[in-house]
Amino acid sequence: MNSRTRSSIQIASPGHAAFALIMIALGVLGLIKRDFTVVWQPVPQGVPAREALVYLCALVSLGSGVGMFLRRSAAVAAGVLLALLVLWLAVWRVRGLFLASLVEGTWSFGETLVLIAAAWVLFAWFATESGRFHLLTGNKAVRVARILYGLGLIPFGYAHFAYVKVTADLVPGWLPWHVGWAYLTGVTFIVAGVAIIIDVFGRLAAALSALQMALFFLLVWIPLAATRSLSAFQWGEFVANLALVAAGWVVADSYRGTSWLTLRGRQGLSQSGLKNNCRQDKI
Repeated sequence: MNSRTRSSIQIASPGHAAFALIMIALGVLGLIKRDFTVVWQPVPQGVPAREALVYLCALVSLGSGVGMFLRRSAAVAAGVLLALLVLWLAVWRVRGLFLASLVEGTWSFGETLVLIAAAWVLFAWFATESGRFHLLTGNKAVRVARILYGLGLIPFGYAHFAYVKVTADLVPGWLPWHVGWAYLTGVTFIVAGVAIIIDVFGRLAAALSALQMALFFLLVWIPLAATRSLSAFQWGEFVANLALVAAGWVVADSYRGTSWLTLRGRQGLSQSGLKNNCRQDKI
C-alpha cells in the first residue's frame, strides 16, 4: 500500500469500522432485495415514490459506509447518514409511536435513536477534523448523542418485560432460569440507558450494553441461523442486531479517555484527542 492510499483511508475506532461495514452490507442488501432493509422499515405500501425511497436508503447506506472509511469524505458521509436517520425518525418513527403497538412503536423508535447516536458520534469526530459544523460537533454534541443512545436502550428493556415468554424462549437451552434471564436483560438495558442519560458510570454502561447486544447475537441468532431456517422477520432481526451492536460499539468508543468507573464522565474524548485517534488509526 503506497503512502497516498495509506493517508486517504482512516479508521477512527473499531466501532467506526464495524458500523461502516454494516452500512455497506445494508446498502448492498437493499439494492439486491429492491426493498427497505430492516433499519429503514416499515414504510407502508402506497407511499408516494416508495421505490425511489428504497433506492435512496440503499444508496445512502452504501455510500455513507464507504465514505466513512475515506478521510476526505468521512464527515460528509456521516452527516448525510445522520440527516437521513433524523428525517426517518421524524417522518416514520414518531408516526409509529401513535399507530403501532406500544412495543413495536417504541422498539423501532429506539432502534433509530441508537443508529442516530452512532452516526452523530462519527460525524462529530470527522467534522471536528475539518473544523466545521461547530454546533453539531465537540464534546457537547457527543454528549447529546450519548443521551439519545441511552433513550434508545430503554424500549429494548421494556420489550423484554412486555414479551417475557417470547424472550425466554430465545434463551439458549443450556442456560437455566430462562424467564430470569429475560427479566435480567430487560433490567440491564433500562439501567444502562438511565446511567448513560444521567452520565453516571456512562462508559461502563455503554460498553456493557454493546456487549450484551453482541452476546445476544452470538448466543441466540448464530445458533438459530445454524440449526434452522429463519423467517424473513428473523433474518431482519439478525441483521438489525448486528447494526445495533456496531452502533453501540461506536458510542462506547466515544468514551475513550474517561475512566471506566468515573461517576460523571464530563468530557470523554477531547477534540484534540479525537484528532490524534484518527491520525493514529489511519491505514
